[in-house]
Amino acid sequence: MSLSNLRCIGLLFVFNLFFGTDGYYLQMQFDCIFSRKDLQDIKFAELFFFNKVEHVRYNSSLRKYTGYTEFGMKCTQILNSDPAKLAEEQVRMDSYCRRFVSLVYCNILEKTAEPYIKLRSLKPVSSKHPALLVCSVYNFYPKAIRVMWLRDGEEVTFDVTSTEELSNGDWYYQVHSHLEYTPKSGETISCNVEHASFPQPKVVDWGMRPPESKPQATVARKNSLSGRKVEQ
Repeated sequence: MSLSNLRCIGLLFVFNLFFGTDGYYLQMQFDCIFSRKDLQDIKFAELFFFNKVEHVRYNSSLRKYTGYTEFGMKCTQILNSDPAKLAEEQVRMDSYCRRFVSLVYCNILEKTAEPYIKLRSLKPVSSKHPALLVCSVYNFYPKAIRVMWLRDGEEVTFDVTSTEELSNGDWYYQVHSHLEYTPKSGETISCNVEHASFPQPKVVDWGMRPPESKPQATVARKNSLSGRKVEQ
């Protein structure tokens, strides 16, 4: 996974406690936030909620507690005056965050799933409307991806609309890009997909033939710009 595409990642640990029959509810939440594999920018936060209201938070960047309610501010006066308690929170950053981040990188962040690409044509509403091509990319991970259109090897920057990366709800994503165009004999229109699972961008062609012939998807070709072979 390219770290340039990795913005902000958080590990979340939540502990819930219930007291008595009156429904008192205490929640402790531990957040580990980082954007670099070497963890030089890692931050640790410990949040305390009572009956779904946050009262106190510890922030490793500030190295102190912050109160958000009257009760929380009274607590922070006591907590921030205890050097041993503040030192304990910094130790927790190592015991909770650094301990699990390596597991997250190995088992999640550095794993990739190669997408399935489908290129199809939608029938225009009438002869007055341009043709419409749809490039659908399914079941990829991680989320970061780039889909663009090429016309005879040149990027198309107009008459293109794309959805955002849509979650499948199972760690995988899908995205769909649409191109409106007026077919021309002999030209080649392609969908170019860049993803962390590909060593090189993958190009799928929609080859336009003379009007009497039907267009068909090209299985493999040599990219005219880079000379690489790309398979569907």
